[in-house]
Amino acid sequence: MKQIAQLEKSYFRSDLPNFSSGDTVRVHYRIKEGDKERIQVFQGTVIGRRGSGTGASFTVRKISSGIGVERVFPLHSPNIAQIEKIRIGKVRRNKLYYLRELTGKSARIKEQLIDKNAKTAKKKKPVAEAVAEAVVEKPVEEKVDTKAETTAKIKVEEKVETEAETTAKIKVEEKVEKKTEKKTKETTDDKE
Repeated sequence: MKQIAQLEKSYFRSDLPNFSSGDTVRVHYRIKEGDKERIQVFQGTVIGRRGSGTGASFTVRKISSGIGVERVFPLHSPNIAQIEKIRIGKVRRNKLYYLRELTGKSARIKEQLIDKNAKTAKKKKPVAEAVAEAVVEKPVEEKVDTKAETTAKIKVEEKVETEAETTAKIKVEEKVEKKTEKKTKETTDDKE
């Protein structure tokens, strides 16, 4: 029995994507016609997978000119050039044979949306481990704001002035300075 399993492993294909029922796939299948070989593309919804090992197969269904067409492909066949997963379907069962009776919009399958950043994101640790690490590695530090920091925060929160407002303030300040200078000159002249 182990020898048969080892023999089957040598025929397994590792270049196939991971897909399941409800997914829309594009199967590139090699067809030999006499001396010539060509690749035929069959795109549709996977309505079921069956079997295991080298005998595993999957069924793809598409609607062509209003007529439902199903085709069964052996999963590990050397005649499959490649399988492309177009979209991931959101379904709650493994065999989708009920699609055979449905037509039009009712035969559609919802798409499962996946966060593209989730692939690059780190796996989350269990909450208990994360809390334990936070307690051990990073003691809580209380920071007391100094007077300079509080004044800096207040300045940041103040309204930002435009250039026109600042030039207007400068002109008013210059006028006030000139008036005060005149008054001081007048008072000094009167005293002399």
